[in-house]
Amino acid sequence: MTITGLYVPLITPFDASGAVAVDALTGLAHQVLGAGATGVVALGTTGEPEALTDAERRTVVDVVAEVCREHAAQLLVGAHSPAALRALADRPEVAAALCLVPPFVRPGEEGVLAHFAELAQGSPVPLVAYHVPCRTGQWLSAGALRRLADLPGVIGVKHAVGGIDPTTVAFLTDVPPGFAVLGGDDIVLSPLLALGGHGGIVASAHVATADFAALIDGWRTGDVGRARPLGRRLAALSTALFAEPNPTVLKAVLHAQGRIPTPAVRLPLLPAGEAATEAARRLLDAPVTVG
Repeated sequence: MTITGLYVPLITPFDASGAVAVDALTGLAHQVLGAGATGVVALGTTGEPEALTDAERRTVVDVVAEVCREHAAQLLVGAHSPAALRALADRPEVAAALCLVPPFVRPGEEGVLAHFAELAQGSPVPLVAYHVPCRTGQWLSAGALRRLADLPGVIGVKHAVGGIDPTTVAFLTDVPPGFAVLGGDDIVLSPLLALGGHGGIVASAHVATADFAALIDGWRTGDVGRARPLGRRLAALSTALFAEPNPTVLKAVLHAQGRIPTPAVRLPLLPAGEAATEAARRLLDAPVTVG
């Protein structure tokens, strides 16, 4: 299984009654896949999975799986426990599960590696580790990331350490063959790709999807003249979309575009402010400056 390219972690849109807006979710999935995304992520953190009921989570996966079948696209599903992984056994559309490094407990590198080894052994699908230390409290060294890559059944990492730090640079100098490094910090996606990253799981790519796909392709093919100006523009756009807690600004922009029926989020999130929303909308129309 190869996990490279652009993956969009889908929001969960809500209708005026507060229910999951199934038609809007279907439309979003079709739109981003039609615009050049390699695949999508269902029940990623952008989709507010902890605020959904079990039935709603099943609905989200059902809807997105059907769209992926129609597009012959890859589907990743957020699943962080043995039970959640076992539930994917009867879903042939699922290419891999996106599994968070254990949060809060900070088990240390050896604990993280043992955790993923056990998850992978019992999982019906390959795993992509989600490494986001600002949320989990657990940092991993370049050596630990390479050992993670050596685990059978672990095929990639969503790398979201908050920037391009020395550990990121050291890891990307010697990534094990066949292991995908996917950028998870939208703002620094372009420099990660320039260092050899294989793609990204990019919430900002709900909008400007084709540009994000072109950015990844530009760095992959060595077309620096195309990739560099795209990277600058898209970094500014991502900064605006993440000015308030994700996915609040993103949902407000999608609602303003008429792509979802409401900008609603569920607690503990609160709706984005008008100023943040308008700032992001202005940047969507900003021209790409070449050079």
